[in-house]
Amino acid sequence: MTLKFPLWLCLLISTFVSAQETMSLKGSKPYPATENYTFICERYALTGEANVQIAKTEKGGILKLSITPSNDKMKISGGVYVYFIDGDVIACVDRNISETLDGKTITYYTFTPLEMNKLKKKNIQSIRFNVTGDLSKFGNQNGNYTAVNKQSYFSTTYGTSIKTFDTAKQISIL
Repeated sequence: MTLKFPLWLCLLISTFVSAQETMSLKGSKPYPATENYTFICERYALTGEANVQIAKTEKGGILKLSITPSNDKMKISGGVYVYFIDGDVIACVDRNISETLDGKTITYYTFTPLEMNKLKKKNIQSIRFNVTGDLSKFGNQNGNYTAVNKQSYFSTTYGTSIKTFDTAKQISIL
């Protein structure tokens, strides 16, 4: 009995440690990543949300930004701005790395090691991005959008529940 308990405890701890999320860039090797955050994007009327995930690489990091488009011609393109709670900003250049998977358009942006250090220390407040596509079809959502680090649309000022994702904590664990 005394030997079985420590072995069982070690197995349980190793299961939690290996349960970390991963991300692969268009079929590349998997990188350790944060959970897939669902940020609120109020102006994007189609779904009202954008999915955000950050991975650590050998050369810095990757931002994975995805939305559900109205059709397969829509995509996230152009520069992306990552805003922090203290007003600091990281500007990401579009390297034209994107894909469509499971009905979502996904675009990847890279971070330098210096930018990853910023991400480890400060929580993300919002991410500003552009959606472009075929204007000839009805219902397209072309335009500029802001995905805000909020866990739900509605909350009260005096509520005790956590209202935002702790991005800095998860990125520092990577």
